[in-house]
Amino acid sequence: MNKPLALKLTPNSIDEVIGQKHLLGEGKIIRNLVENKKIFSMILYGKPGIGKTTIAQAIVKDLEVRYRFLNATINNKKDFDVVVEEAKMYDGIVLIMDEIHRLNKDKQDLLLPQLESGLITLIGMTTSNPYFKINPAIRSRCQIFELHDLSYEDIVEGLNRAIKHPDLAGIEITEEAISYIAHLSGNDLRYAYNLLEMAFYATKDKKVTLELLKNINNKPVMISDKDASGHYDLLSAFQKSIRGSDVDAALHYLARLIAIGDLDSIYRRMSVICYEDIGLANPDMGPRVMAAISASELVGLPEARIPLSEVVIELALSPKSNTAHVALDKALEDVETGRCGDIPDTIKIHSSIYKYPHDYPNNFVVQQYLPDNLVGKKYYLPKDTSPNERMLGQIREKLDRLKEKNSNQKEG
Repeated sequence: MNKPLALKLTPNSIDEVIGQKHLLGEGKIIRNLVENKKIFSMILYGKPGIGKTTIAQAIVKDLEVRYRFLNATINNKKDFDVVVEEAKMYDGIVLIMDEIHRLNKDKQDLLLPQLESGLITLIGMTTSNPYFKINPAIRSRCQIFELHDLSYEDIVEGLNRAIKHPDLAGIEITEEAISYIAHLSGNDLRYAYNLLEMAFYATKDKKVTLELLKNINNKPVMISDKDASGHYDLLSAFQKSIRGSDVDAALHYLARLIAIGDLDSIYRRMSVICYEDIGLANPDMGPRVMAAISASELVGLPEARIPLSEVVIELALSPKSNTAHVALDKALEDVETGRCGDIPDTIKIHSSIYKYPHDYPNNFVVQQYLPDNLVGKKYYLPKDTSPNERMLGQIREKLDRLKEKNSNQKEG
């Protein structure tokens, strides 16, 4: 079988691994473990193509230990049984396991005692955040290491190493073309290797030019797996940029979401933002966001970007307030912790002492609405961040003064 170049370039030692200096650099934890000929169960997590499998294989090669490679999704329980028996036969084994976040209960039950006894040392790999996606029983027996994004310089280093491989003998490629691949790769070294190899075999004269690369692919690689933590990081960055009123960052992350065609996530996130972050400071944003979503759905891409760009700019530059949902969260906390109390007789369904506000001047009359144990409780505390909320605050103050006046009259 003709192995892909990316596979042939797999490092045989941690010294050959590109990037991840915070783990593999001089004096760093994984390098020290390898140099001390000692390994513990660990979980490596990060984006696709970032080097999880590469590091796992480099570790076992450096340590010269017996190991097996399994995929938590593809391999069945029988495959796991074989690894356990082999571990017993050789008094230990390193198990490299991809997609460990998908490990089902049967396989977990088989694996846990072996991890506990030290018979199996696990190197798990996942693109999902292990603190949320991996069974706590597995997680507690492993050290967790997050792999960082490869830099542009890391990708260029890898490409310059790749063009020296015998498979690409005779290749002619400019620094401009290498730079283009690096930028296009989205920090995915495996993708960069694959594009370089395809470009090499797509020529007759072994000259890899910028024009050739653009003909093969002109769209950058981005995280688009909606189950991967990278996708949620992107959505988080989008919302936090709007919340932080950084209009340029908001447009950047909007562009990345549009580039992968994830309009549904954009719609949902904007709908949340206009109530969670804009709120009562600018309540008109709710209908405006819905109008932009309707227009985007009607016209589709690429035109959908036009109403989306306008409403995202408005969201980012709008005054902000979270007072409404913070107020409700305080009320929910009282309810959930049992601080409720009886509904006052004044407002029960057949109350004979209920005062109908519309029968009084300004449609307002002072009477008890909160339970006895919560009288005087203030959930909603308006902010002075916008004309609308200032107006609501002034109304609140006026009503509070009327209540206080009525209370004083009763006491008098």
